[in-house]
Amino acid sequence: MIGMLTTQRKRMTNLTSRIIDTCQISSSKNLESFLFVGYVPPVNQMRLVEHRPTEETMYPLELLYCPDSHLVQISCEVDPSILFPVDYPYTSGTTRILRENFADLFKQSKEFFGLNEKSFVIDIGSNDGTLLSNFLKGGCQVLGIDPTDKIEIANASGIRSIMGFFNKKTAGKVLKEYGQADQITAANVFAHMKDIDDVLDGIRLLLKDDGVFVSENHYLLDLIQTLQYDTIYHEHLRYYSLHALKYLMEKHGLEIFRIKRILTHGGSIRVFSARKGTKKIHESVEVTLQEEHGAGLLNIATYRKFARDVMQTKLDLIAMLRDIRAKGHKVYGIGAPSRASTLISYVGLDHLTIDCVVEIKGSHKIGKYMPGTLIPVCDETVLYEEQPEYALLLSWHISKELITNLKKRGFKGKFIIPLPQPVIV
Repeated sequence: MIGMLTTQRKRMTNLTSRIIDTCQISSSKNLESFLFVGYVPPVNQMRLVEHRPTEETMYPLELLYCPDSHLVQISCEVDPSILFPVDYPYTSGTTRILRENFADLFKQSKEFFGLNEKSFVIDIGSNDGTLLSNFLKGGCQVLGIDPTDKIEIANASGIRSIMGFFNKKTAGKVLKEYGQADQITAANVFAHMKDIDDVLDGIRLLLKDDGVFVSENHYLLDLIQTLQYDTIYHEHLRYYSLHALKYLMEKHGLEIFRIKRILTHGGSIRVFSARKGTKKIHESVEVTLQEEHGAGLLNIATYRKFARDVMQTKLDLIAMLRDIRAKGHKVYGIGAPSRASTLISYVGLDHLTIDCVVEIKGSHKIGKYMPGTLIPVCDETVLYEEQPEYALLLSWHISKELITNLKKRGFKGKFIIPLPQPVIV
C-alpha cells in the first residue's frame, strides 16, 4: 500500500517539495501509512482579502509510522524557504503560556546545572528572543540562531542573534566565533528541521563535553490521546515519542537523562540530553517509556484506531455546524494559529460555514484569508459588536482561558470546542 501511495504523491509534487519514503531517523523503508489529511497549503501563507482568488500550491499531508524507530512523520518535505520565509509571521513573545514555559525552562536549567554569568547558552530557532531573555536576565551569555527577520526584535532587546538555518555548517561558523556552549536549546523547532542528523552533528560540535541539550516538542502521546490532527502540517516533519527521541539521541552518542511533560501546544515534552555517561539518569525517563508502551505507541493498531477516531470527530463537527447553520445562526472562528488551517482544510470548512475568524488587535493576519479559503480574518472587535450565536475555538487546547477572557470582554454567545470531540459550551 505504501508503494502505491508514494507513486500517487510523486505525481502531485514539484520542485518545492520531495517525497520522504524512508524513516527520517533510521532510514528504514518499513513505513506504515495510517492517516491522509489531504492536500493542504502552507499554513502561514495567507492572501490579502482585497485580492481575487489565485492558484495556491498545496502539498500532500500524510502520517507514516516506522516500527523500527517508532517515529511518526509526514510523507512530504516542503522547501524550508517556503514554510519559513524571512518574514515568517510567528512571534513567540505574544503567547502567555509560552512566556511562562520559557521562564520555567530557565528556572529548571539554573536549578539543575548551576548556570551563571560564565555560562554560554545557544537557542536554535530563537525567533524574537523570548526564551533567551530569561537566560540573559539570569546573567548568562546568550546567542540566538534563527532564519527569520524576528532576530531584529531580539537584537533590539539586547539578545545577540544571527540569521540562518541551523546545521553543521552553521555550527562550525558559530564555534569559530563564539566557542562551545554549556547549554543548547531547541524549543518547538526540533521537529521542524530537515536532515535532523546534520542538525545533531552541529549540536554535538557546539556542545561542551559536560553540556546539556534541551529540546521541547509537541508530544506524540498527547497528540494521539486527544486526537490533535490539527497539529499535523508541513512545518512539523516529525512527531516524537520518547522512544523515537531515545533512538535518535543514541544514534549520535547522546543520552536522554531527564524529561518533563509540559502544557504548551496542547501537550509537549521537555527532554534533557547529554553525552552518553555524563549525567545520572532520572526516573522520569523509564516511567515515560513504560507509559508509552502501555498506551500502545509501539503498535500500528493504535495509529489505525487514531485515524478512525479522527474521521469520526470530523464527521461530528460537520454535523454540528450543519445544524447550526440550518437554523440561520452565525459562527465566528476564534484565533488563527497554524493548527486552525489544518482543521479548516481537513474538515472542509469555508466562508459559508464560518463567517470569519477573529484575531486580537495588531495581529499581522487581520485583513487576510485563512489559507486555501475565502474565510477572512478580522479584528476581534467584530465579535463583540456583532455578537454571533457561536464562537468556534480554533485554539481549543487553551479553551478555558479563551472562554474566560472572551466572556470578560463581552461575548454573550455559546462556544464550540472542536476537539477531541465537538461540544457546545
